[in-house]
Amino acid sequence: MDQADDQRPDRRSDLRTELGEFLRSRRARLRPEDVGLPDYGRHRRVPGLRREELAQLAGVSVAYYTRLEQGQGQNVSAEVLDALARALRLDDTQYTHLTHLARPKARKRRQSQSHRPEKVRPELLHLLDALDGVPAYILGRRQDVVGWNRMAAAVFGDFGALAPQERNLVRMVFLDPATAQLYDAWDCRACEVVSNLRLYAGQYPDDPQLSALVGELSVKNAEFRQLWAEHTVHDKSHGTKELRHPVVGPLTLSFETLTFPDNPVQSLVTYHAEPGSASADALRLLGSWAAPAPSSTSSSPAQNQS
Repeated sequence: MDQADDQRPDRRSDLRTELGEFLRSRRARLRPEDVGLPDYGRHRRVPGLRREELAQLAGVSVAYYTRLEQGQGQNVSAEVLDALARALRLDDTQYTHLTHLARPKARKRRQSQSHRPEKVRPELLHLLDALDGVPAYILGRRQDVVGWNRMAAAVFGDFGALAPQERNLVRMVFLDPATAQLYDAWDCRACEVVSNLRLYAGQYPDDPQLSALVGELSVKNAEFRQLWAEHTVHDKSHGTKELRHPVVGPLTLSFETLTFPDNPVQSLVTYHAEPGSASADALRLLGSWAAPAPSSTSSSPAQNQS
């Protein structure tokens, strides 16, 4: 793909449509009182702010803002994006997503990489194996699981038993009943993985595997279809998850997500329990039962992803 292909008209049109849908979704979530405007109650016919109210807050004309929401905006300036972000109360992650949609850069190298099989550096796979007692996996494009250790398999399921194209957190959350039952707050986990996928979509809109994944999930799962239409973007790098493990019962695990500077599309996710807690005891029990990972586990997932 050369630069001319990367900037082809249909791609720009798709991004402008995404921009309009994102702006509408954010505007619908703001109430007049959130931004210091009067609420006229029953006289308000639309959820959230009106277009003219948002335009006034951002300091742009109603006609110009309407064109943006209708997917007709071009060459949006940094100043206008900053004003829209302030008016919409966007956080840093949402602002970055807005910028990707409104001012796409030439992505010759990154887009070409999204079509290639994904690999993980051998040193990172060795690191996974060295994290004995710590569930850990490596996520790649589209939240594909491209590497894991035996404790991750013991907690989250046997990734090695899945076909490479099925080792994807979004697919597992929405299409695998065992994964859905694992999360105590499934709706939160579902929103989280969809929000992360939206971030990726803003950066790699031409990824054919992404389009196939979104299409499949939209057809097969109504909850995914609804969440995807909400255009929520979120990047939660740490926190706590409550699990209902089928063998050891309730688990409360804290997680940390570490992005690799030399390959920001990949990240290491680790889980740990509070020392001395019942969850820590349960993890040790799982560790004593978990079989050693096959030698191919550390290499084949990364080699087969695409």
